[in-house]
Amino acid sequence: MMTPLLGRSLAELSDWVEAQGQPRYRGKQLYEWVYQRGIASLTEVTVFPKRWREQVAELPVGRSQVQHRLSSADGTVKYLLQLADGAIIETVGIPTAKRLTVCVSTQVGCPMGCTFCATGKGGFTRNLAKHEILDQVLTVQGDFGQRVSHLVFMGMGEPLMNLEQVVGAIASLNQDIGIGQRNMTISTVGIPQRIHQLAGYQLQATLAVSLHAPNQALRSQLIPSANHYPLEALLSDCKDYVATTGRRVSFEYTLLAGVNDQVEHAHQLAQLIRGFQSHVNLIPYNPIADADFRRPQGASLQQFSQILTDARVAVSIRRTRGLEASAACGQLRGQRLP
Repeated sequence: MMTPLLGRSLAELSDWVEAQGQPRYRGKQLYEWVYQRGIASLTEVTVFPKRWREQVAELPVGRSQVQHRLSSADGTVKYLLQLADGAIIETVGIPTAKRLTVCVSTQVGCPMGCTFCATGKGGFTRNLAKHEILDQVLTVQGDFGQRVSHLVFMGMGEPLMNLEQVVGAIASLNQDIGIGQRNMTISTVGIPQRIHQLAGYQLQATLAVSLHAPNQALRSQLIPSANHYPLEALLSDCKDYVATTGRRVSFEYTLLAGVNDQVEHAHQLAQLIRGFQSHVNLIPYNPIADADFRRPQGASLQQFSQILTDARVAVSIRRTRGLEASAACGQLRGQRLP
C-alpha cells in the first residue's frame, strides 16, 4: 500500500506529483492543501484537474475518522479517532485564552502498565506512524478552527518506545505545520538508553519525566517498568540530558491520596532533586473506573507544594482539564464507543 501523503516534505510531495505525470509546481499546491487546509481526500484539491483527481481519489492522504467527539465544560474536547486499520486512539484539544494545546498519543495503548493510568490498563497494540501523530494535530486544529500553538506527547503510549516516529513527527510539526519546538513537551516514564538517544537529537522540546514517587520501592509499586530502570539510573540519565542539551527536565508527579502525598514523600522528593536543573509539576490524581486510588485533598496538595518551594525546588500544580470528558491526565484509554 502507498505511504500516505501526510508526513511528506514539500520536496517529497513535489517529487510525487511529478511521478504522477503532473507539473512539479503542483507539489507546492498539494503541500498547502495537506498541511494548511487539512484535506482528507485528494478529491478536495480543487486546483488540480478534475480528471486527475478522479484517478488518484483512492490514494491515502493519511487522515483518520473521528469516531466520537466529547466536550467538557471547560472547553476541552476529547476525540476518539479510528485509524486505517480500525484501531482507536484518543487525542485531546485543550484551549485557553491565548493558546490551543493538543495532547497527542504515540501508541495504540501503552506497554508500561502504570497502576493509576487508564491507558496502561488497556494493554498495548502497536506504535503509531508519523502521519498518525500529525493527523491528531490537524484534527484538533480543523475542529477548533484555530492554529495549534502547543503540543504535549502525553496521550496514549510511551513516546520513547516509538522514538523514531516521534522525532520525525516533531520535525514535520515544526517545519510543515508551524509549531515551535519550544512549545512541545515529550513525556516519558523512563526507558533505558532512550533518554540518551533523545538527547542526541538536540531538540528544543521539553523533556517531562513521569516520576510519581520519591524512592525506588514506591516507584516500583506504581510503575512496573521501574524494576528494570532504577531511580538512581534514571536521574543520572536526566542529569546527562541536561548537560548535553542545556535544557532543564520537568518531573511529573501524580499525587495519590495516602500513597505518595505524605509530608515525608515531599521531603524525600526535595532531597532527591535538589540542585537539579529541573521543575516539578504536581498532578492531582484523575480517577479511573478500575483503580482504587483517590484524589488528594486541596490542603494536602498545597502542603506538598509548599515543602518543595521551601526547599527551593521549582514547582507548579497542574490545573485539571477535561475531567468530565475523561480527557484528563491518566484517563485516556481509546475504547470504542457503542
